[in-house]
Amino acid sequence: MAKTRPGRKDVDSYTIKGTNKIVRAGDCVLLRPLDTTKPPYVACVEKIDEDNRSNVNVRVRWYYRPEESIGGRRQFHGAKELFLSDHYDVQSAHTIEGKCIVHSFKNYTKLENVAAEDYYCRFEYKAATGAFIPDRVAVYCKCEMPYNPDDLMVQCEGCKDWYHPVCMGMTIEEAKKLEHFVCSECSSSDDLKKPQVTFSASPGADGKVLYPVPNNYAFTLFLLTYFSY
Repeated sequence: MAKTRPGRKDVDSYTIKGTNKIVRAGDCVLLRPLDTTKPPYVACVEKIDEDNRSNVNVRVRWYYRPEESIGGRRQFHGAKELFLSDHYDVQSAHTIEGKCIVHSFKNYTKLENVAAEDYYCRFEYKAATGAFIPDRVAVYCKCEMPYNPDDLMVQCEGCKDWYHPVCMGMTIEEAKKLEHFVCSECSSSDDLKKPQVTFSASPGADGKVLYPVPNNYAFTLFLLTYFSY
């Protein structure tokens, strides 16, 4: 933790202006951007201090949205996905608009209902180099893409791989009506068992292939990391 600057003292908490919400070190917060047309910034509070005039500052570690990273947003990025960066900053506590929760990817996929304050993070991001940690990812389906929790996938009863309905020539509505699903490669087998498809389940970390994340400076980022805390 950074040292407190001369003339300032550490404080345990800060109450967000106009609310009864209390922010402490370790909390994730939403901060007001200069451009009010953009969504709020997301950060983890590392430290809170104030001066002798009660001006409160927070030291934060920024989360980046995919579009804020080198390489930008890709189709497999979820709407609530964030990258934990190595970018630290000091901000006035008055810019804090609210609190949020940044879940691990595993815990996020288990949520029954995703609220406005729910986000998830599945890997760390090096702001200066564009590198991701870890640098490998599990992929699924014929399209060999990482799992996006916003997209419905169905599991083959034969090979146990997960597939996007559109990649299998189905609509979302058709996929939801299925009681059983067997991919084209497994459909020739006559002895497949027929358990009911469960759509609430989601792909795990054991995808069929692991690909390295390419160099982001070349803007060739193709696959991101899947991991759970």
